[in-house]
Amino acid sequence: MRLLVVEDEAPMRTALVETLKAEGYRVHSAAEGVAGLELACTEPFDLVLLDVMMPGLDGFAVCRELRKRGRTMPVLMLTAKGQVDDRVEGLDSGADDYLVKPFSLKELLARVRALLRRRERDEALGGELVIGSATVDFTKRLLVRGETRHDLSEKETGMLRLLATHAGEVVSRERFLDVVWGYHAYPSTRTVDNFIAALRAKLEADPASPRHLVTVRGAGYRLDR
Repeated sequence: MRLLVVEDEAPMRTALVETLKAEGYRVHSAAEGVAGLELACTEPFDLVLLDVMMPGLDGFAVCRELRKRGRTMPVLMLTAKGQVDDRVEGLDSGADDYLVKPFSLKELLARVRALLRRRERDEALGGELVIGSATVDFTKRLLVRGETRHDLSEKETGMLRLLATHAGEVVSRERFLDVVWGYHAYPSTRTVDNFIAALRAKLEADPASPRHLVTVRGAGYRLDR
């Protein structure tokens, strides 16, 4: 696996590169946003570790530009900022996960492994998923049913991805929160129900009587294609 570390603080950059190399990853690095962006757009990487607070082009801008240029590799944002609004901005810019400094290297490696596993699952799905009369494009975060096109949020895409990789099986609300939200301070399980309702409105012909996003009482939700 080829990883890219974009971090302007030399000691942190060195520590990240050495830690990741010790785990067997092939690691490249950049010391500022512009160089990191160009490297990520000219060479194939399986994951980018991206610092937010950099002079010039910050991590939010780099991530938005990567997505604008069609680069779909997972992005793990690293920052000293820990406020909710900053996490939201990072995820809205196209990041897949968010780790606040200071963090343990053990947790960092766990997040990296999780994102790489998610990428492998996406590739196994082939980038598209057919559910009844609807088609989901994971890369474009788009759901098309008949003549209607619906943009999907990062969370909606993640939930469908998780359901698709466990098609026919029950996925608990706690599992959604662990995999899709990935925060230590989880939102309530009611958040999952709200997102399922939003997905049904886009996916189901009759959201009040869903055929594909099925509730399994007391357990969670199941995807029936």
